[in-house]
Amino acid sequence: METQTAGATAELVRISDSAAKKILALMAKHPESDGLRIQVRGGGCSGMQYEFSVDKLRERDRVVEHNGARVLIDPKSAIYVRGSDFNYVKNLMEERFEIKNPNVKSTCGCGTSFRI
Repeated sequence: METQTAGATAELVRISDSAAKKILALMAKHPESDGLRIQVRGGGCSGMQYEFSVDKLRERDRVVEHNGARVLIDPKSAIYVRGSDFNYVKNLMEERFEIKNPNVKSTCGCGTSFRI
């Protein structure tokens, strides 16, 4: 397990304060879990998509922490999300986690899948 505290150089993922707050709220509802997992899987219109889940820590996970919130990323997904900003957005229309990934070359019209 590789742990990284937000603010470190060459960050895997930068977690916003709003995302950290939401992750901590989710962890309070699921105390058996170790953090929020970000996983990249094949699928969607553009070939790849993000999946988020409350999960337990696995042996090879990369862990990014910010304000006590933990994001868990498997080694394969880490390749695709390196350098991304992880945020939680809440407005009149929706509430959701979002990733601003500088590695993405294109996205689909629905906004849930991407191509690198």
